[in-house]
Amino acid sequence: MASVRGDLEAFAAELFDGFFRADQRRWGQAYVRGLLLDGQRKSVEPMAARLGEDGNRQALAHFITSSPWDPAHVRARLAWRMHEAIGPEALVVDDTGFLKDGDASACVSRQYTGTAGKVTNCQVGVSLHLASDRASAAVNWRLFLPASWDPDAPEADPVKIARRGQCGIPAQVGHVEKWQLALDMIDETRSWGIDVPLVVADAGYGDAAAFRLGLEERKLAYAVGISSRHTAHPAHAQPVQPAYPGTGRPPKVRYPEPAQTMKDLVIAAGRAAARPVSWREGSRPGKSRSGFKRMYSRFVALRIRPAGRGIRRATDDPELPERWLLAEWPATEPEPVQFWLSNLPSGMPLATLVRLAKLRWRIEHDYREMKQALGLAHFEGRTFNGWHHHVTLVSAAHAFCTLQRLAPDPKDAAQA
Repeated sequence: MASVRGDLEAFAAELFDGFFRADQRRWGQAYVRGLLLDGQRKSVEPMAARLGEDGNRQALAHFITSSPWDPAHVRARLAWRMHEAIGPEALVVDDTGFLKDGDASACVSRQYTGTAGKVTNCQVGVSLHLASDRASAAVNWRLFLPASWDPDAPEADPVKIARRGQCGIPAQVGHVEKWQLALDMIDETRSWGIDVPLVVADAGYGDAAAFRLGLEERKLAYAVGISSRHTAHPAHAQPVQPAYPGTGRPPKVRYPEPAQTMKDLVIAAGRAAARPVSWREGSRPGKSRSGFKRMYSRFVALRIRPAGRGIRRATDDPELPERWLLAEWPATEPEPVQFWLSNLPSGMPLATLVRLAKLRWRIEHDYREMKQALGLAHFEGRTFNGWHHHVTLVSAAHAFCTLQRLAPDPKDAAQA
């Protein structure tokens, strides 16, 4: 236990090195330690009761809610440390809900969240994670501000607008789509010197052509979920120039056949195109070397040319860009069940393509650990900055746990 305490002190000293005031460094470490201690509730009052000499409830509450420290400074140091420890293959974007009973907290509204699987009263946080097969860490966050909280939006709610001041929402913060918040976080994280060339996200982001275009403009590869309703042409399709009658504006170059849905393209390829792929070890017992069952399914990978609005803006070439369409089609299902779109190179092996597209599971693992063990959703303050402070320090506590898991076991070293 003493060794872990020493590790935590060293980790916190590195993380809070940018704090000029000693009291901020003290309460930053105390808050992270409080999140790591056993206990069902990880809000300020119960944590203070467990922290012993550092259990000053008023000081902890002030530090997390009112103290003017910039969470970006802590996140940057966290990203540097975890980039070195994890060796990430991808930046993974996702969002999670923070369920609320009242309506006084910053940005709370009735909105959809996958956390509840329905429209409910909640806040929604968008997060960016460094991820590899063996580990992941949340290193950046944004609190989504619904249009009802934006005074410049047609949907503005006067009651919520009046609460902006009490919640400490900066005047410049308005309604921004989640995919744009993701791009902003990617830009900020890259500005810290974190260079990860692949972005993974679910269909909530992949369905936005503007998000995919933004990644391409940043010269980033992606493997993103996509809805089956989106349309595309087969890779072999070629645009043609319609005959020009000699009067009026010449007709635009176009594809002779209408685009098909992603689902129809995969079904046209047929079950025979599906190949079995095992991409990682699961959590259930199995017969593999590790003792856990391998994750396994069947996949179809096609080269296609996505159609629709926002696609052709990425190039002046009349030919639509070629991309991967990946679809999971289990042997027990009558049709494909999940789809991804990717601009990874055309020679990418199927097993690699599947493993990277499926890397988003790490983020579900992160959310589960942060919510169940580290109090991610337990913040009882109502301010915009307080929420950002809390999620940043929960990310720090989660990163510390990850570092402890990745550290070599001293017993192994002694036996070597």
